[in-house]
Amino acid sequence: MTDAPDKIRCDACPVMCYIAPGQTGACDRYANDAGRIVRSDPVVLLSHTVDTGGRVVPFAARDWPDMWDGSPVPADAFVTGIGSGTTYPDYKPAPFIVSSQVDGADMVTVVTEAIFSYCGVKIKIDTDRFLGPEGAVIRAEGEPVGHVTTAEYGSQMLSLGGVHHLTGGGKAEGRVTCATMLALCNGKAAELVIDGGSTVVVQAGQAPVVDGVRERRMRVGCGSATIGMFAVQWQGLVDEVVVVDDHITGVVSEHQAGKVIGWPPSGIRIKGHRSTPGRYFRVSEPGQGWGGTRLTDPLEILGEWNPKKGARAGLRLLMVSTTGEEFAYYVLDGDLRPIRQDLPDDLKKSVELIDENCEPSLCTVLFVGGAGGSLRAGVARNPVRLTQSVQGGVTRLTSGGAACFVWPGGGITFMVDVLRLPQDAFGYVPTPALVAPLEFTLPRDAYLAMGGHADSIRSLDQTMSEGGEYPTAARVAPWPEP
Repeated sequence: MTDAPDKIRCDACPVMCYIAPGQTGACDRYANDAGRIVRSDPVVLLSHTVDTGGRVVPFAARDWPDMWDGSPVPADAFVTGIGSGTTYPDYKPAPFIVSSQVDGADMVTVVTEAIFSYCGVKIKIDTDRFLGPEGAVIRAEGEPVGHVTTAEYGSQMLSLGGVHHLTGGGKAEGRVTCATMLALCNGKAAELVIDGGSTVVVQAGQAPVVDGVRERRMRVGCGSATIGMFAVQWQGLVDEVVVVDDHITGVVSEHQAGKVIGWPPSGIRIKGHRSTPGRYFRVSEPGQGWGGTRLTDPLEILGEWNPKKGARAGLRLLMVSTTGEEFAYYVLDGDLRPIRQDLPDDLKKSVELIDENCEPSLCTVLFVGGAGGSLRAGVARNPVRLTQSVQGGVTRLTSGGAACFVWPGGGITFMVDVLRLPQDAFGYVPTPALVAPLEFTLPRDAYLAMGGHADSIRSLDQTMSEGGEYPTAARVAPWPEP
């Protein structure tokens, strides 16, 4: 692209597009408005006192013609980084450095849109279904965008993005990684294919769709935990209960919970690795069947019954998964073979109780970014002092108004639940990298002491009347529901 006379160069990110009049740059975030670079989306102000519709209030910005008309802004308005513009190229102060009073204390909030090459998305998927082996590559549109990481209790965990996928591979890999993360961070769905595993449709706040089937429940616990919770419910109704689970399959007559309430032995034998009494590992490979195993017939994990240890004709056996979605009831015949029968009504209630105690299966999406780089210079002249202030709890870090978890240690590495931000809070630049809103709030004295940009501090009224680095409008919106 050449520097044509009717085009102007945007310096809001390293791409530095030449933008024709009336057009936007490659990121769709900045435009050429009559020879001036403007921010194409409004900066978002959050308020607890506005209705759910929100409203748009034009900012002023030097000689930009769309001046603020003096419409009242809620007194509790909080200026977010959404739509604010960026500190790039980082020698200049952040777009908005706003003074305010909170409970009588003088405070400063430094607002910017940060460009993140070092960022990723962590996804928690509430299901005991096997999605893929740990460490397996995750693909979108055929490109590698992440990997399966360690499963947590009742949930499968995925890790997407990171600087190596964004910029360390081919152009297609970086583009698709950026687009996939952007969609997920803005609350949209993404289809992910796991090598050696499943195809999963993920969307924050929605149930995952695994191989075309929408998940309903996450497990109540492992097989051992399920016995601990419900052994008393089964006592007197059945002679043995096996809770099938990919991690720990439980057997009530052997389990400590059964022993405590006086459950007699049944002579059952489980094919698996016995960990502790009533707790068995590796009864099956992980899969889409009972309790996240490959089992479609739970009897596969049973060996010969031992009459010397309590097995007898007429013994009643309940086998159930950790979600209660799969269950079967058997009675031993004269040859000690389990014969399937209809589940008695009194046992149906216990299976329904397992189901009731299972929480809905949802996808949780966390954005993870490292804000320890040069953007700190837009906050303070001595950037390390901002890091120290955030790590010391003096400066509160938020993203689009949402509280962040800041990792201990060096730098400012944070995580935020994308559903706690307003809709479409994230953007991108085609380097490729994601753009996320950040706000640093701290006492005014502490801000000045760290070498903050004192000359750039303005009240909210001044901010509304004078605008920011880039001309834009402001949208006053309600705080998202927690």
